[in-house]
Amino acid sequence: MGRKVRNSDTGANNTMKIAITGASGFIGRHLLPLLIQNGHEVIAVVRDAKKVADLNINCRIVEYEINNESADAFTAFDKPDALLHLAWGGLPDYKSSHHIDTELPMHYKFIKLMIESGLKQVAVIGTCFEYGMQSGELCEELETRANNSYGYAKDALRKQLQFLQSEHNFNLTWMRLFYVYGEDQPDNTLYSQLRLAASRREAIFNMSSGEQLRDYLHINDVVQKIAKLVCMNKNVGIVNVCSGIPISVRRLVERWIKENEWSIKLNLGYYPYPDYEPLAFWGKSNKLNEIIKLGI
Repeated sequence: MGRKVRNSDTGANNTMKIAITGASGFIGRHLLPLLIQNGHEVIAVVRDAKKVADLNINCRIVEYEINNESADAFTAFDKPDALLHLAWGGLPDYKSSHHIDTELPMHYKFIKLMIESGLKQVAVIGTCFEYGMQSGELCEELETRANNSYGYAKDALRKQLQFLQSEHNFNLTWMRLFYVYGEDQPDNTLYSQLRLAASRREAIFNMSSGEQLRDYLHINDVVQKIAKLVCMNKNVGIVNVCSGIPISVRRLVERWIKENEWSIKLNLGYYPYPDYEPLAFWGKSNKLNEIIKLGI
């Protein structure tokens, strides 16, 4: 195995130059202002610069296609200290073979070329779907058992990057993201659908029975945790980005309704439970909390 990169002399709390792919997405749009506010130099990597123009942020915006193997991305992004890789296509169709056939090889080649050009710090967003149908509290040490194409492709990318560490000297932080909610979320998410129904003054909101247990974090909490992890400048490895607290979907939706004073009633049992996730699972947050608290 190759030598792992150690913490730089400047320390994890000093400012960094961070390139963020998928910067125009839900997480990216909330994360960019936070990193800039914290004094970091940010390179927002997007397909279309217009999608982040409304943020009015002071950072460099680079239009770039991930599948462009002929370009030197490391130089194009001004040789960043770290890459935060949020980009991924084909969602929310978790079962599509597109994730394995197209996304997986494309993203591996992109990150590999960045590393071969000199990148030393890589942080990638993974998914709780890497755990598959395992129930209960899920910790990072569990064997992955992805049962949909999206989870499989993400897990395979992680393993490929870990193998690459035996050949190249770089740090890897793999952030297994659980469930996120908040303003400006894509229209296909539970929170956005409920918010839209309430804005239309609909009397009924159709949903599942809502007894499934999940692990949810507000987007503001998520980006705070991601920002701290990406700036560690250490070989963190796999870490769950989660609350560590299970909550039933029904209780969560009822809480959203109460907090926002929406006048809408739930039609429970209208939809069946998804067949690609267990009835009850949540993340173990001990490693995340220790890393953030101690800075290790």
